[in-house]
Amino acid sequence: MSGTGNPHMTTEIFLVRHGETAWSKSGQHTGRTDLPLTDNGERRALELGSRLRGAVFGRVLTSPLMRAVRTCELAGFGKAARIDEDLREWDYGDYEGLRSGEIHALRPGWNIFRNGCPGGESPEQAMARADRVIGRIRGIGGTVAVFTHGHFGRMLAVRWLGLEAEFGQHLELDPATLSVLGFDPGYPLIPVISLWNEGAAARGGPT
Repeated sequence: MSGTGNPHMTTEIFLVRHGETAWSKSGQHTGRTDLPLTDNGERRALELGSRLRGAVFGRVLTSPLMRAVRTCELAGFGKAARIDEDLREWDYGDYEGLRSGEIHALRPGWNIFRNGCPGGESPEQAMARADRVIGRIRGIGGTVAVFTHGHFGRMLAVRWLGLEAEFGQHLELDPATLSVLGFDPGYPLIPVISLWNEGAAARGGPT
């Protein structure tokens, strides 16, 4: 389970959700669809760069999808970034492009962290990806920046804490926000969320 290993190898993960896209604005689930940032998304990605100015990272990792890569570039870390395929958004399968209300009409009571997506990823598959990312980050050492997505960013957080996938439903993660995962300075074996969803503005969609 995540949360094991040598916690001193990595003191913090700066977790950044990408800026707004047309589908995050409309609330459509955007997994594989490779959309660009909106003008507002680009502006807020630049603002992220202002908040991160002066930060020094041992490694910068980004999802390969253009909305994450572009956010990373506008925040000022494009040249240092390495692509990590496991940082892609949750694969929504048959629910790609649908809004939550449309999915609930098809499947009342649906919850991605409990039920996953037909034709896409199960919670267990997304959880395994998050565990792989965390395992690699633990081996890097220092402070690491990660540019990723809404649902997968929430999965990273719960797995950092050693919790099961379903706890992700209790976290909200908006576009162009900064979160920090670390360890309790008084109890250095205990993983914590030091900052969450900082910089949130209007409610975003689920990717």
